Amino acid sequence: MAAFPITIKKVSPGNDLKTEDHLAVEEPLEIQIEYFEEGKTIRKSISITMRTPGNDEELANGFLFTENIIQSLDQIEITKPGLAQNTVVVKTKEGILIDFKKLERHFYTSSSCGVCGKSSIEALNHTKEINLPEGPFFKSDILYQLPKKLRAEQNIFEQTGGLHAAGLFNTNGDLLLLREDVGRHNAVDKLIGAGLQSKINFHECLIVVSGRASFELIQKTMLAEIPILCAVGAPSSLAAQLAEENKLTLVGFLKSNSFNIYTQPHRIQTDSE
Repeated sequence: MAAFPITIKKVSPGNDLKTEDHLAVEEPLEIQIEYFEEGKTIRKSISITMRTPGNDEELANGFLFTENIIQSLDQIEITKPGLAQNTVVVKTKEGILIDFKKLERHFYTSSSCGVCGKSSIEALNHTKEINLPEGPFFKSDILYQLPKKLRAEQNIFEQTGGLHAAGLFNTNGDLLLLREDVGRHNAVDKLIGAGLQSKINFHECLIVVSGRASFELIQKTMLAEIPILCAVGAPSSLAAQLAEENKLTLVGFLKSNSFNIYTQPHRIQTDSE
């Protein structure tokens, strides 16, 4: 259940009204990893995140991939719900080594900011070599259409008004995938996890997020090697710096008739060109 029904009192000047409303569901998810070491099967909890229930396996796979714990889904034998409620278990194939130093900063992740609780700024730096292609190339009139298309497919948002969305689009402006979550970083992890399972070529896509562009969203987009991230809201300074350093195109304040390009503008074909 992604929308929680509740009876509220709606107050306006000269009028009180008892009515039904819906809230975005927020529940904890414990991500566990099961691996082989010295002939034994070991299971450890690696992260607790507050998320909107649904697509938990995609969330777990996307999280491990965008945090550079795994390099492909081929390293995973199975991802499945755990025995306890609100748990998911990722079982890696035999011979896959897990770098638990990378996981030390992930034990608790809040829904609002996946970076919260990380021990040091150095821990935020990615360790994977990023190789983004020169393209893809998007026309500006395609970008103008994307926020409306994203919003039109946000089924849970229409009920609650409280969820973030992340969408994957091709150069024709077609929506390939969309995922929603109370946490913007969870929505991106779900989206990337689903894209990996569907074997989508990320090099030919861009990602649109419904909120602001934070450092962590840039990091996750880069690690998936998606060359363009567009945000309906503003980017942070650190997000722009990271995008520029890794030659990722960052677009902010994306609206139906305007947007700002903060880094690597060559992938966006504007009307004046």
